[in-house]
Amino acid sequence: MTKLTALLALALAVPAARADEGMWTFDGFPKERVAKAYGLTPSDAWLDHVRLSSARLAQGCSASFVSPDGLVMTNHHCAHSCIEQLSTTKKDFVKNGFLARTLADEVKCPALEVNQLVGITDVTAKVNEATKGLDGKAFHEAKRAATARLEAECQTSDALRCEVVPLFGGGRYDLYRYRRMQDVRLVFAPELAIADFGGDPDNFMFPRFDLDLAFLRVYEGGRPARLDHWLRWSPAGAKEGELTFVSGNPGSTARQLTVAQLEYERDFALPERLIELAEYRGLLTEYRRRGAEEARHSSDQLLYTENSFKARNGRFDALRDLVFFGGKADAERDFRARLLAKDPARSKEVEAAYTAIAGAQDVMRTLRVPYRWIEQRKGFDGKLFGYAREVVRGAEERTKPSEARLEEFRDSAVPQLTQQLFSTAPVHRELEILRLTHGLTKLREKLGADHPLVRRVLGKRSPEEVATAAVKGTKLADVAFRKQLWQGGKPAVAAAMKDPMVALAALVEPDARAVRTRHDDEVEAVERKGGEVIARARFDLDGASTYPDATFTPRLSYGQVKGWVEDDGRRVAPFTTFAGAFERNTGKDPFALPASWLASRPRLDLETPLNFVTTNDIIGGNSGSPVVNARAEVVGLIFDGNLQSLAGDYGFDERVNRAVAVDSRAIMEALSRIYGADRIVRELRPPAHAGAGRPGAAAR
Repeated sequence: MTKLTALLALALAVPAARADEGMWTFDGFPKERVAKAYGLTPSDAWLDHVRLSSARLAQGCSASFVSPDGLVMTNHHCAHSCIEQLSTTKKDFVKNGFLARTLADEVKCPALEVNQLVGITDVTAKVNEATKGLDGKAFHEAKRAATARLEAECQTSDALRCEVVPLFGGGRYDLYRYRRMQDVRLVFAPELAIADFGGDPDNFMFPRFDLDLAFLRVYEGGRPARLDHWLRWSPAGAKEGELTFVSGNPGSTARQLTVAQLEYERDFALPERLIELAEYRGLLTEYRRRGAEEARHSSDQLLYTENSFKARNGRFDALRDLVFFGGKADAERDFRARLLAKDPARSKEVEAAYTAIAGAQDVMRTLRVPYRWIEQRKGFDGKLFGYAREVVRGAEERTKPSEARLEEFRDSAVPQLTQQLFSTAPVHRELEILRLTHGLTKLREKLGADHPLVRRVLGKRSPEEVATAAVKGTKLADVAFRKQLWQGGKPAVAAAMKDPMVALAALVEPDARAVRTRHDDEVEAVERKGGEVIARARFDLDGASTYPDATFTPRLSYGQVKGWVEDDGRRVAPFTTFAGAFERNTGKDPFALPASWLASRPRLDLETPLNFVTTNDIIGGNSGSPVVNARAEVVGLIFDGNLQSLAGDYGFDERVNRAVAVDSRAIMEALSRIYGADRIVRELRPPAHAGAGRPGAAAR
């Protein structure tokens, strides 16, 4: 790790992006920089086509359209919740895979939403005018009202989703307009054994041998959605040294945070979250040992927990490295010194912003426990309490104008919220009891047995007794009951107080709102206001020569297929093959290939590339992103990064940071020779004259 962090520290001293670094907005893509590095210039038409061919899974992943009939490609782990929710004891699609052999066999996912970015508008001036001269609570309320109005004006129907996106720490605001598609159906998923081959030991590692793949389809009006833009398939796949682009939705990065904010992450947020995840992983592991059914319906929880633990541990290691953290501190000092030398008056304003942000971290240190365990409801874990919170809080919020509501209850957010609330996904009550019991136990531990809320919630009962009574006694597992409460508003919720889960949420709500208000006014508002001041000063000093931090919005990165050299001098080749997967097979989980692969081995071309790595700059949220070549053809599917990429939250080093993808040739080999998915193969390779869907190559 020392070589990585030393290189990152060096990179951080330079304000502009270097080498293949950058998660660029589509309207700010550095075409000249790509031309200089690779001799190719993406045209505006090429960029528009790739953007419109890309998709976002609103629940937290990326995807792409790969046929004119709404076929969507993403990762298995991105569709895992749908696959599990559609499974039963008798039909375990997670374990055995799923293939819809006809259109009629495609099954609707209970809660997936697909978004396509169709427009970007700069609304910075409007937001700035609304918040001019304001601080603290007044700033927060004015910004919330302004963004809600802009979103409401944009979102003229539920078929649209509009979001005001802060960029460069609030130095710029864009209004993103998405086409919203909520009828999403499962088409294909391989067995978990190959989608997650190697399991947690191989996670964030390379070489890899995964077919982390799923196909979905978006429908409109009960029929497959018709698309004007989709990505063609590359029969040749990727080649070493080839220019590659990754179009996806990186979740969040912290490359522009102040040192004070990074210190809070290092000293409080990350270590506490790691302990929390480790405890929950142990809890789930024990639960899964109860039986096959328990293991089946908790698999997504375990995958998420293990992935989160490893990712956060990598970030924690980066921030604890003295060389790396020193580089961040040096970069901040350099900016402040250059600003002071050039514009002393502006420097005074920026120094005040740094001081205010540092003060907000002091507030967060005292607020973090109640915020995490009450407002973020980790002390009240589980689906059922989540439903209860939404109907109780929603009943109050929806009496207000949209611009005065909490963000998650604005009119623009309601379609996704209700899709989740009215989901037909099954509720497993024993798992719910386990989660709520654990949450209440930790709540008492974190806040203390004498905390007023703990005493009100538990009384003379144990956490398990409260959890069992609430889970077994509630009717919230019934979609019709949830709809009744949501549609009935405050009168319906007031009449439902005999339901123990609804009553529990109502009991917690005053404390949760109080801590939410303090957080929003004394931490979030201060960070955003201070971040805007710093960001604007950076613009004036350095120009818009870099990219904004990730915001789970569409971004495009560029790079090349390329291995790397480890600290010990070992060269890591950029490709793995099917042969390597069979060599790695032990027959024991997590290195056990599924029976379908073992049976198909004689007819496979074992030299077919399976996974590969590129220098594209990605982060969590990019899972499911397509890797395309200069002709906008699919050559791969992002599903992971290497171990060094875990420091990517805070910096990027092209020498060792790598994105990991499934090769397009592997997908075709598996579909045709293992799974017999000929219908999908034909759809991915239509006749050359069929449809538009092709913008031509980027210009040389």
